[in-house]
Amino acid sequence: MISAQAWADAQRLWDFQQMGHEPRPCSVAIGLGSHDLGVADTTAELFRRGMAPIILFTGATSRTTRDRMPRGEAEHYRDRAVELGVPANVILVEPNARNTGENIRFSRALLEERCIPVSSALLVSKPYEERRAYATARKLWPEIEWVSASTLMTLPDYVDSIGDARLVIDMLVGAQQRLMVYPRQGFMIEQEVPDDVLAAYERLRGDGFTSRLVPEDAKRA
Repeated sequence: MISAQAWADAQRLWDFQQMGHEPRPCSVAIGLGSHDLGVADTTAELFRRGMAPIILFTGATSRTTRDRMPRGEAEHYRDRAVELGVPANVILVEPNARNTGENIRFSRALLEERCIPVSSALLVSKPYEERRAYATARKLWPEIEWVSASTLMTLPDYVDSIGDARLVIDMLVGAQQRLMVYPRQGFMIEQEVPDDVLAAYERLRGDGFTSRLVPEDAKRA
């Protein structure tokens, strides 16, 4: 049973993760691979709205996707976007990245290899990872402008889509921890964390929502 306080704290972390950027036309839309096909759906929708002429999907597999997406997250995202009407010839696939830092580094390398000029990028992620993805991208590719995007949905709707409330709160706590740990290790830009967000994080961690935490000396983003 998840308490009312835990739900309120989870909502605070969810709200903090939203960057609040307004989508605008960019050089490319980069969809970060994960278990969530909503990232591919949102990237396809942004393309249809004229927000980017090129899509790049990035991601290999992880423990949560190797069975559902055996050919790799980026490959499955491409298939989904094509099903939704995106022309296959405007989609690039980066199939090797296994964390957010690699998503950014490998995407940059692929775009440079294809001689595609980039001055700005739509960064499409899961809703609860907007801020984490943005902080990583700003650190690793600071020369361009980043615009964060994700599927517009509420925390209860996202929980319903995943089907596991405790897992979603664990993921929110893990995302928040990375925002605080990784800047010290050079993986992200530093961002100020409001006191009420920090208090919510500490309460949830104390309540045992810890399955997605990383060691304090973690070596990945």
